[in-house]
Amino acid sequence: MKFFLNGIVSRLVQTGNLTITYPDGSSTCFGDGTGTPVHMRLNSRKAVWGLILDPAFYLGHHYGSGDIDIVEGGIYGLLQTVFTGNPDFKYYDGRWNRLLERVRYLFRWAREKNGIGRSRRNIQHHYDLTGALYDLFLDEDRQYSCAYFETPDQTLDEAQLAKKRHIAAKLSIGRPGQSVLDIGSGWGGMGLYLARHLGAKVTGVTLSDEQHALSQARARTAGLSDEVTFLLQDYRNTTGQFDRVVSVGMFEHVGRPNYLTFFRKSASLLKRDGVMLLHTIGRTDRPSANNPFIEKYIFPGGYIPALSEVMQAVEKSGLAVTDIEILRLHYADTLRHWRSRFMARRDEAKALYDERFCRIWEFYLAASESAFRWQNLVVFQLQLVHDQGAVPLTRDYVGHGESCLKAREGDGKAAAKGARKFPQEASL
Repeated sequence: MKFFLNGIVSRLVQTGNLTITYPDGSSTCFGDGTGTPVHMRLNSRKAVWGLILDPAFYLGHHYGSGDIDIVEGGIYGLLQTVFTGNPDFKYYDGRWNRLLERVRYLFRWAREKNGIGRSRRNIQHHYDLTGALYDLFLDEDRQYSCAYFETPDQTLDEAQLAKKRHIAAKLSIGRPGQSVLDIGSGWGGMGLYLARHLGAKVTGVTLSDEQHALSQARARTAGLSDEVTFLLQDYRNTTGQFDRVVSVGMFEHVGRPNYLTFFRKSASLLKRDGVMLLHTIGRTDRPSANNPFIEKYIFPGGYIPALSEVMQAVEKSGLAVTDIEILRLHYADTLRHWRSRFMARRDEAKALYDERFCRIWEFYLAASESAFRWQNLVVFQLQLVHDQGAVPLTRDYVGHGESCLKAREGDGKAAAKGARKFPQEASL
């Protein structure tokens, strides 16, 4: 079995400095010896077979179980070596791995057919973990989606604020009192921002009990309970019509069988002169199967779409696309901050859960950053309307809106800072 794995890795890692130690104590070196040394130790035969037969799943799985250790260089260093060691060779292009991906792709509908009950269970699996965990690595506003780095030296908090500002400008909210629906409202940061700085009347919907409770408490603490309402509700059960609809980091949980439902429901909730902004992870290449490790351990029922898959549903929904922006590498830098913060407070995470949990989350954060930095993941921002005249005909209004919002943030900086603090009564 060493023969098979050595053959695969030798083609994959032609530059770099990787050592693999096998369960029998023997070691093999790969690469040209340049760069930071990485040393992976395989502690069991099943770890070796897992890397041969299905590395997309078993690398993370066996790292979590302790059957694989990274003796030197860290899990991120290993992934960097793998993904940059030979740009002309892709392990997943092998015949066996193409077959695995094809099988996963063919059975995708069963895994992604997320009814209301299943959607709620999937969301609770991840987002109803203790809030103390998310406090270890997220920004002060607990934004759990791609930040927007206007400059490379921005802090995570500054970049997450810039993300909210960028989205708010694209929503083109023209007057106080306009109604906004936030689908997948998280811990409330986006809705509170729109209410505080633009005077919007916001309704946020989430399926997470923890997020719902904390969002409500934050609105009360900020004195915005009359302007912002958070509901524990599936978007499919939402009624009414809104001037604006925004959805940030939720579409990844919808599942392909529900894409048309999502956009048709969004179209019915959006007024004829309204504007919708969808912010979602996407892939730059053709549709393919989910990463099996992420699907099992992190986001069950989720899927990252190709733009072609999104557009097919949009075209049938009655909505028109007025703007598409691709955020490149912004999420890689966001995840770099999250991973650094998580590792700096890893002992606290272990006290909340256990060593296996920490290993799984280390791998999740490192693999996700790698996917955005060296593979095929980006973020799509789609602006959608019924009436093409609902937004200005040039994009100048986005920059102008951001400038105005920066001024408003500065005017209310002290108040906004206090409002972003999480209320004691909502400690998780």
